[in-house]
Amino acid sequence: MSYPGYPPTGYPAFPGYPPAGQESSFPPPGQYSYPSGFPPVGGGAYPPTPSSGYPGAGGYPGAGGYPAPGGYPSAPQPGGAPSYPGGQGFGAPPSGAGFSGYPQAPSQSYGGGPSQVPLPGGFPGGPMPSQYPGGQSPYPSQINTESLPSYPVFSPVSVDYSSEPASMTQGTQGTIQPAANFDAMRDAEILRKAMKGFGTDEQAIVDVVANRSNDQRQKIKAAFKTMYGKDLIKDLKSELSGNMEELILALFMPPTYYDAWSLQNAMKGVGTQERVLIEILCTRTNQEIREIVRCYQSEFGRDLEKDIRSDTSGHFERLLVSMCQGNRDENQNVNHQLAQEDAQRLYQAGEGKLGTDESCFNMILATRSFPQLKATMEAYCRVANRDLLSSVGREFSGSVESGLKTILQCALNRPAFFAERLYHSMKGAGTDDSTLVRIVVTRSEIDLVQIKQMFSQMYQKTLSKRIASDTSGDYRRLLLAIVGQ
Repeated sequence: MSYPGYPPTGYPAFPGYPPAGQESSFPPPGQYSYPSGFPPVGGGAYPPTPSSGYPGAGGYPGAGGYPAPGGYPSAPQPGGAPSYPGGQGFGAPPSGAGFSGYPQAPSQSYGGGPSQVPLPGGFPGGPMPSQYPGGQSPYPSQINTESLPSYPVFSPVSVDYSSEPASMTQGTQGTIQPAANFDAMRDAEILRKAMKGFGTDEQAIVDVVANRSNDQRQKIKAAFKTMYGKDLIKDLKSELSGNMEELILALFMPPTYYDAWSLQNAMKGVGTQERVLIEILCTRTNQEIREIVRCYQSEFGRDLEKDIRSDTSGHFERLLVSMCQGNRDENQNVNHQLAQEDAQRLYQAGEGKLGTDESCFNMILATRSFPQLKATMEAYCRVANRDLLSSVGREFSGSVESGLKTILQCALNRPAFFAERLYHSMKGAGTDDSTLVRIVVTRSEIDLVQIKQMFSQMYQKTLSKRIASDTSGDYRRLLLAIVGQ
């Protein structure tokens, strides 16, 4: 099975998280008081997906080449959800290797072995100076910002970076880049003036926050405390409220901490926000997941796997526990014989028998690399005469179905998956602001450019226009500053 225009040459870039040189970090225990004062996260579940299935079952556009010659077959009407393939070719024996009516993707190779990614030599910054020479505090211009600490203060979990595929760190682009001529002292002073006196200069805050990388924001936090003896986060919380507060605080959280905090918040109190668990655990890399697990323990004093076991059950619980291990094969070489064997196993575990062998689906989807899963999906189409996403929808239901489909959709086109999530966060009455904030913030330095392209292609409307029509005030202004036009 092949998908239109995907990928044009080789497996699409699978972004590193965070980008090289901006490794995820999180503060020492007790640094934040978010859980008690942070605005509640709304929208605990995905808005209902169309009954006819996920776009990934044939409606996802390819990561490159937009659109295919002759127009994309499932292009939606302006303002509406994408049409899903129906009739001949969907769930019926395909024509050749792909679905009927869909252009064939060019022949491709996944390349050789994994690239070598150097292990970063720790985190930037050193210890905060306890005092200054002569007992005098220097003026801001006299402080060496390179000595300001960056989080975390402990070493990241040990990961064999030689196994990280090149496609995880190349080929995608965030909308936020590190600012040139960055001066943490100057930015801290701007933020201080914006919050001093009567009223708040929100535009000044937007101008700084939306144009600095997360690593630079951590330096601004440290500089603010050094210069004024006050906590920047507490000052921002006292000046802001609602969605604007949630967005600003999310931007100032180190990426790993934000993921861990989102998971903890999704399982805190009555009920569980399963879609948040799926969105994070089923889309992150091995390195990201291992650091999230460690941060979760360090910051909240809890074991992530135990919390998942206590808040979920059945096959969904097993899938998330598998994801928590961070042990997916990340070798970019594709074994086509294995793909054929896995396709046969999946068919025999589902469509080819009465009942479903859920453990077989869990084993293959939780362990195989994303390029390998894509090859398996193509082989499955030939074996079963239907696509694997369709079969998962027929064999599973509820959260485990959503989790398995998320893995397969990321194997096909990760930016398209997040574009769909953004669309559903703003679809219908009301806006799932927490989902909107979380995706915009977490992808802003990774692949938000590609997500915007997918959104425009899938929904015939730019992401910025959709955000502008669904939000207002300073909250809208900051979102649009991050997303760009």
